[in-house]
Amino acid sequence: MGRRFQEKVDNEELARLESDVGPIRVLMPNIKINEMFAIADNILGGRRVSVICADGKTRMARIPGKMRRRQWVREGDLIIVWPWDFQDSKADVKHRYSKTQAIYLSRKGVLPEIVDLFGSGEELQEETDDSGIWSDSPKNTNSEDDETNDDNTESNDDEDINSDDIDDLFG
Repeated sequence: MGRRFQEKVDNEELARLESDVGPIRVLMPNIKINEMFAIADNILGGRRVSVICADGKTRMARIPGKMRRRQWVREGDLIIVWPWDFQDSKADVKHRYSKTQAIYLSRKGVLPEIVDLFGSGEELQEETDDSGIWSDSPKNTNSEDDETNDDNTESNDDEDINSDDIDDLFG
């Protein structure tokens, strides 16, 4: 199994969207027909996803056939849902926002607090920085793991294998 595609923030697109002082340039939910923002909470399988809606309710939403292979919905994605009239616990997914569009809407202040997981977007840009991911994190976690392994081997007198020997075996 391969790794899933991690969607990144497109800084050029975000700057282009924010340069417009006028109206919002992305698709908005139609309040007249009861569409609303939601966050994908859990992927249930079989074209179903559990969502947390802007009104605070958790609904089971279904992904329509025309979106199924073109726009993949993942956990944490900002989407537009349309709750059913006859069964309030279910909804249809109408649109999925890219990460760049979600940050843009968050900065504009359009998103309700319950679905505004994107903040100002500065934290997301720091997390995707390659130098921060690969230089600091593995060294710190490995040194802590080595210290705990040393404590475990000293406490267990039954084990004759030293942690240095293990490091030599696995490189």
